[in-house]
Amino acid sequence: MADSDTGPVPQPGLDRMVDFRSGPVLAAVVPDQNPLVVVTAARLAAAVGQSVVQLAYVDTSRYTVEEFPDGSVHHAPLSPDADVEDWHRVRAELETQIGEVLAGSGTSWKLWYLAGRPDRSLTHLARVLDASVIVIGTRHSRGGHRFGELLEGSVAGHLAHHQHRPVLTVPVETIDWKDWRTPWRR
Repeated sequence: MADSDTGPVPQPGLDRMVDFRSGPVLAAVVPDQNPLVVVTAARLAAAVGQSVVQLAYVDTSRYTVEEFPDGSVHHAPLSPDADVEDWHRVRAELETQIGEVLAGSGTSWKLWYLAGRPDRSLTHLARVLDASVIVIGTRHSRGGHRFGELLEGSVAGHLAHHQHRPVLTVPVETIDWKDWRTPWRR
């Protein structure tokens, strides 16, 4: 049920501040992601006394059919021609990548496979888990990513404006100010 169905959307405030030790650290992951995001989330979880870091991948080629009270979802492909089992391969690849990144760290983790819009899916899971913070990596500055982000907005920006939890953005690539260009000035 959407917040608007139950009353006004809860606003950030001193009375709603999150104690970082009170809930899990939730991090957004994507295939072939820079390991800085997962390692940052794992170290933050350990620093605030959480024994497990919660990791979530949102498959934008699928949509959510049903959300369950535990945070998991039943999902289906957007395209009727899609391989209905392709998501199992993606999940297995993510599990392998995360396992390699966190190997030997002593960090326990759980991967959630979600579908649809990343900001909405991550917000829903954060509410269900009562996460204390959402960790997300920045996008690469190459190609059309910056132009798309300019038009659609960033996932981190949407998260920061549509729920009360803090959003920790992990830079995975920096650009020297002297080299910075807008999408229309290449």
